[in-house]
Amino acid sequence: MTSTDAAPAREPHHCGILVVDDDAEIRELLRVALSADGYSVAGVPNGREALHYLRSHVGVCMIILDLMLPVMDGAAFRAAQLRDRSLAWIPIVVISAVNDADARAREMGARRLVRKPLDLDEVRNVLGLIGCCQARPRQASDRSRPA
Repeated sequence: MTSTDAAPAREPHHCGILVVDDDAEIRELLRVALSADGYSVAGVPNGREALHYLRSHVGVCMIILDLMLPVMDGAAFRAAQLRDRSLAWIPIVVISAVNDADARAREMGARRLVRKPLDLDEVRNVLGLIGCCQARPRQASDRSRPA
């Protein structure tokens, strides 16, 4: 086999994470920490912007979601996400300080809950346990299909 017969090399996959939190400091903390770990990280302040972001970017493999958000809270975002077949497969990790966060995260189908104040090692561990290999990466053609 010659070098011209070899299959083209694929770019390595960089798991994309969307952080949905109204606290800009938390979004920046997670962006810096997780980018250093090799993740592609974006952040938005509410559920409505998260839906817009997800519908226009195909590289998100996991969502870190706060429950208490302005405009569209975490539960309303999750309900809308699950109704959209092109987004429903993306796992969520809930981050919250509310008292009933455990029950709410279970009701939403979250893969994990990380309590605030955040422990970055716990966040990293949770993301490693979920891993994007457990989720089917979306193809660009998935965007053209109606939900």
